[in-house]
Amino acid sequence: MRQGYRPACDHLVMSVMKPMFLPDVEQNPKPGPFRDQVRVMQATGGEYPQIWQMFAYLPAATEHLARFTQEIMRGPAPISPGLRELIAAYTSARNDCPF
Repeated sequence: MRQGYRPACDHLVMSVMKPMFLPDVEQNPKPGPFRDQVRVMQATGGEYPQIWQMFAYLPAATEHLARFTQEIMRGPAPISPGLRELIAAYTSARNDCPF
């Protein structure tokens, strides 16, 4: 079960994220915004996209992916950013992937 509020109740449900299959990636982040974001989420027990671990491990190699994702999700388009997020969340759920 993911951390968050369950619709049927008002209490917070805590969970621990499973580690990746790449321990060297998780244990060796480079300085930068993704390392900082991962640390904040880990400290608060929050879930986060595990691709952030890769972004933190190889920031120079993954900067373009972060920019691409932001442009696709937030850039000009015939559908709103909110609807794009909803489509991404639905697709992730159908693929049994936490979003």
